[in-house]
Amino acid sequence: MSPPATAPGTRSAVWQLWLVLGFGLLATAWLLPVNVKSLNTALLREAGRDTPSVAQFGRELLDLDKPGPAALALAAARKVGDPGVSQLGPLYDSYALNHRDMMPWGGWDVALEPLLVARNGASSVESQPVLNFMVTQQARENMRRYLSVSRLPGVQILLKTAEITATQRFLPAQRPGGQPLDAVILLSAYLWQTEHLSAGLQREVRGLAEAAVASGHMGELEDFYLDILTLGKRLNWVQLSELLRTTGSLGTVGQFAHLSRVAPEHLPVIYTAALLTKSADGVANYLIAFGQPGAAQLQQALGYGEGAVKQLVQRQVPVTQAGGPDFELGASFALRHPELALLTKYAAFLGGIFLLLRGLDRKFFRSVGLALHGAFPRMGSGLVAAILTFIFFVSSEPFLLKAAPASDYQIKLVIPVIGTTAAPAAATPLTTPTTMETSTLLSILTFAVLQIGMYFICLLKISDVAKQPVAAATKLRLMDNEENLFDGGLYIGIAGTATALVLQVMHLIDANLLAAYSSNLFGIVCVALVKIRHVRPFKRQLILEVQQAVAAA
Repeated sequence: MSPPATAPGTRSAVWQLWLVLGFGLLATAWLLPVNVKSLNTALLREAGRDTPSVAQFGRELLDLDKPGPAALALAAARKVGDPGVSQLGPLYDSYALNHRDMMPWGGWDVALEPLLVARNGASSVESQPVLNFMVTQQARENMRRYLSVSRLPGVQILLKTAEITATQRFLPAQRPGGQPLDAVILLSAYLWQTEHLSAGLQREVRGLAEAAVASGHMGELEDFYLDILTLGKRLNWVQLSELLRTTGSLGTVGQFAHLSRVAPEHLPVIYTAALLTKSADGVANYLIAFGQPGAAQLQQALGYGEGAVKQLVQRQVPVTQAGGPDFELGASFALRHPELALLTKYAAFLGGIFLLLRGLDRKFFRSVGLALHGAFPRMGSGLVAAILTFIFFVSSEPFLLKAAPASDYQIKLVIPVIGTTAAPAAATPLTTPTTMETSTLLSILTFAVLQIGMYFICLLKISDVAKQPVAAATKLRLMDNEENLFDGGLYIGIAGTATALVLQVMHLIDANLLAAYSSNLFGIVCVALVKIRHVRPFKRQLILEVQQAVAAA
């Protein structure tokens, strides 16, 4: 007994339901702000929600009597357009007027100011680089006497490095012209004495100092002294000490010194991000890896708040723009469960495409499928959906197939003038794209649409042959006559690749082999689906019908 036929109204409702569900899943995939090798701006906004802003952080620094770091936080807040600047600015100005003696130092150190009494402009409210206080012989002698009685072995080993005469970038500290090295050694020892060096930094510095004293050659320790000289000429006492407190390695000190030379305009943002996240290492690594675009993205994250900066520094990936409107629920879910959100995004796209294709099949090709008895297997929609999902995955992940662009902040060998830091050469900004080029995306989508259109044209032709009121042998000859049409996907694919390569050579579109060869790939897939999944089963059915007709005759 045959199963009851499905009512036409029920069939219509089913394919419409599939279309609605398919569009719903596609909308979910589009709105979920999660990527493999990049961080969506929607996630940054969600991470920064209800976390302290840059202006609030500056207020906290003022409450801790650290106006030096607060000044850089204020400058960073102005760069990111923080609304709290209108309150922090007057508070800082009032603090500066009421605590004039603290401003040159960036804060207060009960021991340091009496040691370095010789300074100009004692009543100035302007911040002074810490090395400016150590330019005189008297200031350095006061500091040396103070540190000579220290019981810390690390301090004593640093003081002994002043006796080393085998140097490369400085004049020896005890020779004429060696004042810069002498001042830097004393400053480094005082930072150790006052516990302003992190534990990891102390271990590395002590190891290099002991090796230098034992060998009589300054070696790698001289690089550290050069970095302290660079930072000490740009930061006041509290700014420098607070930075080194969050710095975990000599490499990070070198990176910050390098960044202060090549990107001085970004110093407030970089410095504030380091203190806000309590991870100077992570901030420096991010800037060295991504260059000027990374600085802009770090500034963008600062505008969203502390949580956004921590998220960016923790992930160490570039920022990409949101693919759709804000989806607060999706951003919150992706932030808490990034791996699950990523799986959900592409599973939703796969399911949405599959349901759309099945709905279209049920609406336009159901009768053909019944007539061909299996020439339209259900896996056809699944294969097309998988291919389109792969295309969506590649096009929506701009950093998946690209190597990281060369950073314009990469460490370069800089040999300074003896006792000073060389002025950095003007860096030429590099254009480092942070997303896949628009022309590449349009090319891939155009080739995909052409092949999908060709696929449906072939299906319609098979449907037309199947409906012809002729014998099976005639239908078989008609199918043979349409072989060129069924190979049309290959012709379109080759033509698309050739056209894309010509346009790239003529510099009319961006050079990208992925865009060119995707046309060939889509053509091969289209022809394979048509011939293997549809033409071959239909011809097999026709051959069997012809043989049955011959046998019956």
